[in-house]
Amino acid sequence: MLTFFSTGESETVMEVYLGIDVGSVTTKFAVLGKDDQLIEALYLRTQGEPIATVQQGLRQIARRLPSDVQIQGVGTTGSARHLAGIIVSADVIKNEITSHAVAALHYVPEVQTVIEIGGQDSKIILIRNGMVTDFGMNTVCAAGTGSFLDQQAMRLNIRIEDFGNRALESKKAVRIAGRCTVFAESDMIHKQQMGHRIEDIIYGLCQALVRNYLNNVGLGKEILAPIAFQGGVAFNQGIIRAFEETLETKVIVPPHHEVLGAVGAALLAHEDMTIRGNGTKFNGFGVADADFRTSSFECKACPNMCEISQIFLDSKVLARWGGRCEMWERVTSTLGG
Repeated sequence: MLTFFSTGESETVMEVYLGIDVGSVTTKFAVLGKDDQLIEALYLRTQGEPIATVQQGLRQIARRLPSDVQIQGVGTTGSARHLAGIIVSADVIKNEITSHAVAALHYVPEVQTVIEIGGQDSKIILIRNGMVTDFGMNTVCAAGTGSFLDQQAMRLNIRIEDFGNRALESKKAVRIAGRCTVFAESDMIHKQQMGHRIEDIIYGLCQALVRNYLNNVGLGKEILAPIAFQGGVAFNQGIIRAFEETLETKVIVPPHHEVLGAVGAALLAHEDMTIRGNGTKFNGFGVADADFRTSSFECKACPNMCEISQIFLDSKVLARWGGRCEMWERVTSTLGG
């Protein structure tokens, strides 16, 4: 899915900053102008091929931007941030917590809690006085993530895009056991057989996801307003309603919430380049057509037997990573530039 944002500017040279967020389910791109306004955004399915998806995104972004655009800095984030960073020769490589926090503060300056729910993981970030003070992540159980709703929508034969609006039609939610996707499916079928309205079951599923999130990711966390809700699941109005009813406060969905990880990476790249004052390491959009490949091997230097990942361009090793020590944590070759 491609979303286009235009600034209406007619400058001879457009100076921009690129952010790339590569997750297990989706890969997001964000292009910010020098005033940090979003110019372009791209949202793609990773489909288990992060290299190919990054290259596909670069090609699409290049076509959308003017020919005289100048990339001033590039940042990567997400679970495959290091891999993406090597491909594009990123100026900054940051974790998802930092990137989402920076983006949340950009759109909601007084934010104190960030709820981020994606396809296969979820996060909570606590911010006090503009600084991250605590966070939590869930990357194991699907019951507190978007894939939970995807699975139930499929079983109910309802498009996930319609899930949230159907939930808003509920007058009395049905309680669904949502601690596990297996139990949720069994309980949902049982409630259907009892004759409960489909809207009430759907909203019950939304409430189950929120309960699971708060009882796992948010357990022991001091959740204070203002609360920003980010990630693709924030499209779901039923989830927003469930969070607001449970937390008894308004939940803010920032603009472009589905790509805010990439926005945060671009903001961090802008900040870094402003401080350092030297040119970007970005290799240009031509890397979209380069022949990258990856492999791994087991390091036998010590009893840890770490699995080391490596990326090649043609026959040259660009980088190796994955060990507990820094033995392989170095770039052995570059793309040039």
